[in-house]
Amino acid sequence: MKAAVIHKFGDTPQYEDFADPLPDKGDVVIEVKAVVLENFDKLTASGKHYASAHMFPQFPAIVGHSGVGTLEDGTLVAFGGTKPPYGTMAERAVVPEMYKAYLAPIPADVDAGVASALPAAALTSLLPMKWGIKLQAGETILINGATGVSGKIAVQIAKLLGAGKIVGTGRSEAALRLVMQLGADAVIDTTKSDEEVKEAFVKEAGKGYDVVLDFLWGRPTELLFQTLVPKEAGFATHKTRFVEIGQSAGATISLAAEVLRTSGLQMNGAGDIPPEAVPEALKQIWAWIGEGKLSIDIEKIALNNIADAWERKTDGKRIVIVP
Repeated sequence: MKAAVIHKFGDTPQYEDFADPLPDKGDVVIEVKAVVLENFDKLTASGKHYASAHMFPQFPAIVGHSGVGTLEDGTLVAFGGTKPPYGTMAERAVVPEMYKAYLAPIPADVDAGVASALPAAALTSLLPMKWGIKLQAGETILINGATGVSGKIAVQIAKLLGAGKIVGTGRSEAALRLVMQLGADAVIDTTKSDEEVKEAFVKEAGKGYDVVLDFLWGRPTELLFQTLVPKEAGFATHKTRFVEIGQSAGATISLAAEVLRTSGLQMNGAGDIPPEAVPEALKQIWAWIGEGKLSIDIEKIALNNIADAWERKTDGKRIVIVP
């Protein structure tokens, strides 16, 4: 079969012949229809991720960790879990018996490419919003980095969960207009001067942000934290539940002690959720997808162009590899 193959950590995958997967008893062979290309795939293949050694214990190997494909009877399913060296960016993939429980039938009329890309991106925000920091109906939420793929989905999910006010940040006027169309009540352009950005954070917060989903970190988050420090002495009068998800604006920040001491800021990581929430979250996401309540921009690229796809940068959309 044809597959996206690497021969060592750091390689750009190449379109090559690879032996068909040989399933053990209880394993399931999938005819692959679509695989989303995520940063996780690039990081693990680089050898720099903590899961790299687990994902690639031997070479050559096929990249990809999840996908959408058909069973022997033609049923279209989403699947995850691989058996090295067989990743998912190939004409066929094998799902080990231990991961069979995660096979999920795709709702009728849902495109395979969308089905491969949307659930993972939606989990990024649904899990922390519903099971981590527990967004409540009517609360004000700031989505810092709302114009990215996951940020745009976060806006949609916050709306579905009943947020009272949704504020999104971004660096493109066109993308910010789209964020408004997706359900945001206000947007903040982070290309403005530091003072203008801080003024906008304060203005749109009203009585205060109840929840912040942060996909950016870096300078925009530094500016946000500065606005949370009260101007008068006393105890914090408003609690802001903050969850750190991404770092597209920088891996580090300068954090003044007074931000934690006086602001009422409560910081969490995106992984601070109970594992048993994942199946329930996926069930909810598939229901929303089936009802047409979630959308994502994708670009389909043929498997034989994997090398080009691997190096390509996209703005606000996901690349989906199609065998």
